[in-house]
Parts: sequence; structure tokens; C-alpha cells
Amino acid sequence: MKNKIFTVLAAGLALAACESGNNADSQNVSVGRAATPGTPEDFKANIRDRVFFAFDKSAVSADAKKTLEAQSAWLKTHSATTATVEGHADERGTREYNLALGARRAEAAKSALAGMGVDGTRMKTISYGKDKSQAVGTTEEAHAQNRVAITVIN
Repeated sequence: MKNKIFTVLAAGLALAACESGNNADSQNVSVGRAATPGTPEDFKANIRDRVFFAFDKSAVSADAKKTLEAQSAWLKTHSATTATVEGHADERGTREYNLALGARRAEAAKSALAGMGVDGTRMKTISYGKDKSQAVGTTEEAHAQNRVAITVIN
């Protein structure tokens, strides 16, 4: 019984550490220093860089659209920048299936950005499927963090 409790606590702490790391990576550049406008650091500090998807889906939700609108505004303001939209999937399913799902998610985000006026030639997509997890674990919370498209400024 003690081993089960210890395992659950350890997994919870690991997940909390991952979530804290992801939030810091996507929201804060560094303490006490402002990012230079138009830089990847500026984008990460001031714009949400990821949109999330439902299980086994690649359709852009209303919440995701709001995030993509903010990304679009930033990309149009900083027209000399280029971006890569990374598609990800949770660990369920085969590697091949998840690579295809990640590609559909990345393409959906890119298409939405293009539909909002961002020149499509400034963006490329890549799929990591389940190979580059954003959160470790087999909980629904971890799976949800891995069903994502992330816009990375090049």
C-alpha cells in the first residue's frame, strides 16, 4: 500500500514539475528583462504559442481560434518573421497514426493563420506525433497537454 501511495505522489510531483516547466517556457522569457519586440522571446512572452485539440481531432476550436487570432496579429505586425507550426499527439495510437494526426493539427493551425491574413509562405509545418511529448504521464491531463499545435518563431 505504501508503494502505491508513493508512486502516485511521485507521479503527481513529476506532472506538476512538467506543467510548471511548460508554463514557464511558454509564458516567461526571463525575470526582470523585457523581450525585444519581434523576437521569438517576445512571441513566447506575450502571445500564447500553443493551441489544443480534442482527442483524435484536428479541428480548430473556438478557444484555439482566439489564440490563433493573437498569433496572427503578432505575425502580421512582425512581417519579417517566419514560423514553424509543430503538430503533436498524445501517446495513444500507433506512431504512424499519431504522425499523421500531428500533421493534420499543424496544417489546421497554419490554415487558420493563413485565413487570418498571414502569408502562408512564411510558415511551415512539422509533425512530431507522439515522439516529442509536452507532458509526461498517462493521465487525461497529460494527454490533453500533448494534443497540441505549437507555433515556433524562427
